[in-house]
Amino acid sequence: MERRSLIAGGLGAAVGGAVPVVDRVAAAASGSLPAAVGDGIADDTSPLQAALDATFSTTGSGFLVIPPGTYKVTRPLRVALGGASAADITRQSGILGHGARIFSAIENGANILEFSSNSTVRFIVIEGLEILGAGRDGHGISLECDHPDKYLYNFCLRDVVVQGCGGDGCRLLGNIFEGQIINAYFRSNHGNGATFAHGKHGGILSSLHVFGSVFGDNGQHGAALVEHCYDVSFHGCYFLLNGKFGLAAENGCTLLSNCGFENNHAAASGFESGDAGLYLNSFGTLVGCTAYSIFNQTKLLRAHLTGQLAMIGCTGQGGGRAKGAGLATIAGNRGGNVTLVACTGAVEYQNGMEGIELGGRAGGIRLGSHWQSANLAQLGEYRLWVDQGGRLRLKKGSPGFDEDGAVVGS
Repeated sequence: MERRSLIAGGLGAAVGGAVPVVDRVAAAASGSLPAAVGDGIADDTSPLQAALDATFSTTGSGFLVIPPGTYKVTRPLRVALGGASAADITRQSGILGHGARIFSAIENGANILEFSSNSTVRFIVIEGLEILGAGRDGHGISLECDHPDKYLYNFCLRDVVVQGCGGDGCRLLGNIFEGQIINAYFRSNHGNGATFAHGKHGGILSSLHVFGSVFGDNGQHGAALVEHCYDVSFHGCYFLLNGKFGLAAENGCTLLSNCGFENNHAAASGFESGDAGLYLNSFGTLVGCTAYSIFNQTKLLRAHLTGQLAMIGCTGQGGGRAKGAGLATIAGNRGGNVTLVACTGAVEYQNGMEGIELGGRAGGIRLGSHWQSANLAQLGEYRLWVDQGGRLRLKKGSPGFDEDGAVVGS
């Protein structure tokens, strides 16, 4: 398609290509914007920024359509959602860029594409866009709403590719919730593939779902939940070859289903200094998750629990120098509770933590044996445990010390 000027109007903006009649009419009313070349050589920062300003104006919202091409930028592209008017944006808006690549030539560590919400904003969509960093920039996509009383929600990142950035591939921070990331690809970024965080001024990130996305070969973690954030779910995602953990969930993680972890801890010197694909603190639920390694990843999960961990149908294994890879290392305090159902791979318990295991690696049922375990066998009002002398004891009610109750076996 012939390259043409950026066109903007109340229905959105188009970058190049065969412009629809409706946009021709809008352009005649509003005036043409600077031309973007899209050849990867010319600096397209100003035309792209002008188109974004027109699309997300304070008077409304719309879509910026970027046709196939490589658009070089030398400064951050910034969108202030809501603008100075603080009016709500509650209709669908965003960027459609199938076949379009934003090529960063930013040198000072600044972000490439920034969205900052200054209002109540819903239905933002970024679809089909590729962002290619040069390693001297910051985050590839930044979505921020760091306010206690302003909101960015019901958003969607779909079919986006972000790679080679000097910071994170994508960073979401603050009052951002009820959103989805679908079929996204975050690879070879110097920081994390993606970071999810509560804001520093009261904003809460929650109710996010990530579907079918890949987090690979990033310098730090594939994805990270930080700053007290935990309510992010991952479904059918893959975490591989990241420098550290595939996923680091510092405060817990609501749900991981059918996710795979492969050969993470690429920055470790060997298997002995490697670690798990997933680090989980506090609590979490894993369903049908797998881990495989031939290098430095030692297991699927390393967890320190203060709440409930449930794992159903999960596996952890390895080959080659990682043939000793297993399922999990689990530690925690007395508030932690572990249930494993039909899981495969070696499990190591630390700090007195014990779990309930049904089927899986050992078959049958495994329960806690220490008198203080939260997972003692319970027969009606009675508790069973094994004392330090190896004797099986029974007591009505909870035991008060190791040799409490009656000896019923040895």
